[in-house]
Amino acid sequence: MPHIDLNCDLGESFGAYTIGMDEKVIPFITSANVACGFHAGDPLVMQRTVALCKQSGAAVGAHPGFPDLQGFGRRQMKLTPAEAKACVQYQIGALKAFCNAAGVPLHHVKPHGALYNMAGKDRALADAICAAVKESAPGAVLLALSGSEMVKAAQAIGLPVANEVFADRGYRPDGSLVPRGTPGAMIEDEDEAIARVIRMVTEGKVTANDGTDIAIQADSVCVHGDGPKALAFVEKIGAALQAAGVELKAF
Repeated sequence: MPHIDLNCDLGESFGAYTIGMDEKVIPFITSANVACGFHAGDPLVMQRTVALCKQSGAAVGAHPGFPDLQGFGRRQMKLTPAEAKACVQYQIGALKAFCNAAGVPLHHVKPHGALYNMAGKDRALADAICAAVKESAPGAVLLALSGSEMVKAAQAIGLPVANEVFADRGYRPDGSLVPRGTPGAMIEDEDEAIARVIRMVTEGKVTANDGTDIAIQADSVCVHGDGPKALAFVEKIGAALQAAGVELKAF
């Protein structure tokens, strides 16, 4: 039976601000990407999110981003590869401490937002991130955009890597995501998003924003848990995959 991982970016609340529906979403996913305090999250939120994942059996991953709370890590920053490496290592170390305390392994690392998108095309940045993961979290898997420079960089140094696809994001012909804020960036229709996911998982293809089909490898599907319909969408996509004969389990 084919299988797929359902991942979600979580632990994004901060202080008095609550973002997402983590407690409700976590039981329906198989792995979680936990914000590490730079773009979102704080120590108490990190601790609580790891505990919730342990309770439900979801694999725990670090979700390091640029140090940009106000911009939620979605604004590009000009960091040198050395700075980016240290930035990622710092955040991995923070989440790993909570994983160690809870007695759960740090399963994977998925860069966030602008850092993720930039490293998908910038090989030097991708190399720095991969080195950070390999040195700071031995045994952890890099979760990266399917076919991106991060995947290639990981393979070059023998770092385990899983190819990620997105349930509700548009794709460009080169396999990159349509930038947020531009037409076609978000797939608003749930049925369309689910149909796209089923095709990505079972056929290895997705329709780009110019109407052409592109090849894609799907080891993990990202579902966002911070929208008003997030919980229903996570439930529906999981049910649809299982109905299509696809088993849900962490990569």
